[in-house]
Amino acid sequence: MLKRVILAIVAAFVAFTVLSMLMHGVILSKSYGTPVFRPETEMSIGLALAVNLVVVWAFVLVYARYVQPKSVLAGLGMGTLWGIASGVSMGMGSFSAMAIEFNIALTWCLGTLVQFVAVGLIAGLIVKQPAAEAAAA
Repeated sequence: MLKRVILAIVAAFVAFTVLSMLMHGVILSKSYGTPVFRPETEMSIGLALAVNLVVVWAFVLVYARYVQPKSVLAGLGMGTLWGIASGVSMGMGSFSAMAIEFNIALTWCLGTLVQFVAVGLIAGLIVKQPAAEAAAA
């Protein structure tokens, strides 16, 4: 099962990062009129990737360890719940404290939901019950 967990982490990390780039670099690129982020020269892409990896790692490990039975539907359910919690705190929490437009906050909220639904789908597709447990169930 360890190989499947590692594969799920890698696949989910790629999906999460690509969706993040799509959200910020394409969908919201024109909405970021006033400076919301650091200038590109001050950004730490390495740190951003490390954050993505830790978030995805935690999600997949929680799924692998605590979700029973494992299935695509269970992964989608966990991804939806995790996405709602993260999206609301990220998008609306930021809107409550930052001078950003509502459409940016809403897109962060919904985009984060989409990211975690994708991560849940990947976890559900890749991380399976160990053979002995699946046979007993």
